[in-house]
Amino acid sequence: MAARPNRGFTLPELLIVVTVMGVMIAIGVPSFAEFIRNQRVKTASFEVFASLVFARSEAITRNTSVTLTPTGGNWGNGWTVTYVVGGTTTTLRTREAFPSITIAGPASIVYRGSGRLNAAVTPFQLSATGPTVTTRCITIDSSGRPTTKATAC
Repeated sequence: MAARPNRGFTLPELLIVVTVMGVMIAIGVPSFAEFIRNQRVKTASFEVFASLVFARSEAITRNTSVTLTPTGGNWGNGWTVTYVVGGTTTTLRTREAFPSITIAGPASIVYRGSGRLNAAVTPFQLSATGPTVTTRCITIDSSGRPTTKATAC
């Protein structure tokens, strides 16, 4: 009977592979954490942008004022989209908090039935902690349309 060749890895080969993988993971984890923070800021900015577009659209559709208000006076805690008809406030949409995301913006935003803002507002600035996290800025032009860019306001 012929001898079969040995199959598999030797212990030193296995240890070298595990060591190289450990070094690669140790190098990649900090960049991955920054990537996750950047994606969270991007997602939060999309949610703010979508809520602004929604509020403007509802104001035009209903031909009445629609208001975006931060929860507890802080946009990072979430916000609600409401309108008032006959003294009754109706909530159209509610957004929960974004943990570990800082959102600075105006006290509230009111869209008139024409889709324009009731008054000029300060832009939204979204950021997270970290050395290379991208800050995002959402501005609203005079016609009521929001625009977003990946820079500080």
